[in-house]
Amino acid sequence: MGPPQATEPGSGAEPRLSMLRLSKKADYALMAMKHLAVKTDAAGSSTSAREIAEQYDIPIELMAKVLQRLARSGLLTSHQGTRGGYTLSKPTAAISVADIIQAIDGPLTVTACSTEDEQCEQFTKCNVRDPLWRIKDRILSALATCSLAEISTDEPYIEPAAMPVSLTRSANR
Repeated sequence: MGPPQATEPGSGAEPRLSMLRLSKKADYALMAMKHLAVKTDAAGSSTSAREIAEQYDIPIELMAKVLQRLARSGLLTSHQGTRGGYTLSKPTAAISVADIIQAIDGPLTVTACSTEDEQCEQFTKCNVRDPLWRIKDRILSALATCSLAEISTDEPYIEPAAMPVSLTRSANR
């Protein structure tokens, strides 16, 4: 069975599942950074791409590329030699989830026109462009306020309480 297929809303099929989804490389980067954060707390020695890849059943070549990109962005330090590998270049509280994702995937985008390059035919007429840009900024802000230290804890996720909703019908019909 393959991954879920995206369908059009209102088609009677399952809804789209790819909205605001991280890339696989970003997932792997977050996993690697958490691994390094936990290991740094325990031992402080460098960790090889092979060790991380084997721990999580990720292809070694892909993990090596992810770690190299994180090192180029300044989030990791690469150490050469037989005991070489990677270490965090900053404290876990100083590295945000947004830093990690953007190091791998580049700037966060929500729409095709998420930059001001005006490539879209509807750019000047679009009535949702600015609100969607504000939503993107909120998402980025949320990711920026979540640190590697926060995701490196083993505390279980507790779903926030649902907001009560009350619907009233207007008598002015």
